[in-house]
Amino acid sequence: MTRRQAHRRRRTARRLLATSAGVATGLLVTGLLSAPTQTKAHADDGAPIGTVARTVGDARYEPGPCPKTPEPVEELEGARCGTLTVSENRAEPSGKTIELGVAIVPATAGTPKSDPIVWLAGGPGDDAVGEAKLAIGAGLNRDRDVILMSQRGTYSADPTALCPNIDQFNARAVGLVYDAPSTERLHVEATKACRDQLAGRGLDLSAYNDTESAADYEDLRSTLGIKQWNLYGISYGTHLALVYMRLHPEGLRSVGIDGILPPSRAGSAATWSSARQGIDGLFKACADQPACDKRYPNLSATFDKLVSDLEAKPVTTTVTLPGHDKPVKVVLDGGALVNWMTSATHVAPQVPRALDELAHGKPQRIARQWAGGKLSPQAIGRVAHGLAYGVFCSAWTPYESQEQALKGGQDAFPSFPRSVQAQAPQLTFLRPDCDVWNVPPADPSIRDVTRGDIPTLALSGSFDSQTGADNGPYVARTLSKAKVVTIPYQPHVVIATSKCAQEIAVSFFDTPDAPKTGCLKGLEPPEFEIAP
Repeated sequence: MTRRQAHRRRRTARRLLATSAGVATGLLVTGLLSAPTQTKAHADDGAPIGTVARTVGDARYEPGPCPKTPEPVEELEGARCGTLTVSENRAEPSGKTIELGVAIVPATAGTPKSDPIVWLAGGPGDDAVGEAKLAIGAGLNRDRDVILMSQRGTYSADPTALCPNIDQFNARAVGLVYDAPSTERLHVEATKACRDQLAGRGLDLSAYNDTESAADYEDLRSTLGIKQWNLYGISYGTHLALVYMRLHPEGLRSVGIDGILPPSRAGSAATWSSARQGIDGLFKACADQPACDKRYPNLSATFDKLVSDLEAKPVTTTVTLPGHDKPVKVVLDGGALVNWMTSATHVAPQVPRALDELAHGKPQRIARQWAGGKLSPQAIGRVAHGLAYGVFCSAWTPYESQEQALKGGQDAFPSFPRSVQAQAPQLTFLRPDCDVWNVPPADPSIRDVTRGDIPTLALSGSFDSQTGADNGPYVARTLSKAKVVTIPYQPHVVIATSKCAQEIAVSFFDTPDAPKTGCLKGLEPPEFEIAP
């Protein structure tokens, strides 16, 4: 028995309650669900899914207490839980093993379908078990059990690869010039300290990647005795889903991908393209609304000028944040503004007013949002940076040159200063980070497009500035049974914010060839805030 298993047995009686923490951008998921019934979906051998210990090859599933989460999660009450044990590195099957937490939330239907839905979390580095509120709030367990398993290294896995020192540096960095060489040096030092700490604990950092994670899920399917199941991936989870579809298609009935990140495109240039698409979508929605257009004309020009002006002369201010006794110093330069804007499409109604306030010498609203996400308790010690860099540095940077990354910024935002163009949003200092992370490149096949005839729902939001909506048609070119749906006026991960997206997703799993999209016709743009 491992130390983690012993600890889980001691806390069996402490079944998790209440709600999960929500992401730093403050997404709000709503939805009322009836309590799970006692009827259970069954594995091939007739036993309820997740209730029988089983070994297949080198993998073993064992029922047990539910995985740990940062806060209690009400949606896990009544879940069937356990642990999947697999090889850390399948190239060395006699080497170390790792444990991945599993939670199976029962369907609310009296007679559940036999093919459950597996939730693939984003990040890279987010923990699926902690996202139960998001998956269940969207209604995915109406007719099918929903299976949530921690990806390797994430919060409820053993070992973890969290590295809160990076989160703590990111919180401190809101008071530094975002893309200054001095900030880069400190950032890379934090990344190296993370790597040294994980390697010192014995983690094989080369084994934390897409290929191993996809094999983990295939091992889970086998050990649970499930003939076929469905996937629903969000953000990075779509990247993992597309790898899984390419490597292990035989067990897949259908796949939903939401906030799409194709492995064949992933990298800095694509991140710039996505930012352009989502930001333009928001600005166009304001221009199409007479009151917004009149009060905040030419938002794109305003934004571009602010980026250039702040990069030349950063603005320093202080803000008060909930839970912090002392005022927090915030520095806004061009790079910080671009990264704020990439996330701010989640609070689209506020964006025109916030940019106007900044242009008129009032940076507090943007500074508060920029710092609030990074200093939130939910931003510390939750993300598996060991998995994130394992993916970035094996599958992304080896297959994109520095020149290609820079050109992505120049093509998307030609007026931006070169120092801003050199640091893709969400991926600041990625190349020097990967230099110190020092893992081997993935096999070149990791960049192959995914081909096949698995029914696939490709969902995007027109305001998505993190994974652009053009990724839907892109992946559908080589997936003969793909349905491409873009939800207007929605940001990254539409199932989290759009009731229409939730209805489409649930109907897709009922009839993968004909999801119900009628709700798209009645969607209205947001009402933008207009200052007096």
